[in-house]
Amino acid sequence: MISDAILMHKIKHGDKSASEQLVKKYYTPIYQYCFLHIHDRNYAEDIVQDTFVKFFETLMRGTKIEKAKSYLYSIARNTIKNYYKKKKELLCDQFLETSEDCMTDIEIRLDVEKALRVLPEELKEIAVLFFFQELKQKEIAELLNIKLSLVKYRVARVKKILKKVLEVEV
Repeated sequence: MISDAILMHKIKHGDKSASEQLVKKYYTPIYQYCFLHIHDRNYAEDIVQDTFVKFFETLMRGTKIEKAKSYLYSIARNTIKNYYKKKKELLCDQFLETSEDCMTDIEIRLDVEKALRVLPEELKEIAVLFFFQELKQKEIAELLNIKLSLVKYRVARVKKILKKVLEVEV
């Protein structure tokens, strides 16, 4: 597989297939990340599209992007924050709209929805990245621009809260 640095270089020089490769590589994880925050397929897809548009615009302006993955997550996170600034209320009932690849058992989905609702926002972010996106704690620290020790502490808190809420070993 071609590295992100090579793909970004090719994109800057007009290679459309490189753009397609980068989108193909990161579309699903960015979509899942957005969906777990927004709980609405259409808005999640819109945010993912906005994320890639902003990424390519930034790249074409000549901004140096060290890691495509981290930069995409940062754009998605900021876009989601802007969405909630405008929206103000969570759409929890729409969490049940999931793709076939996501959870299929309605009881599990309801339990996860309940668990995510009780988490404070900074812990919800960690839970989504760690459990659903399966990022390593070091990657989460880099992505959120916080210390690794804080990520470890928050993951431990999330596990403790989820254990109580879900009444299962996490």
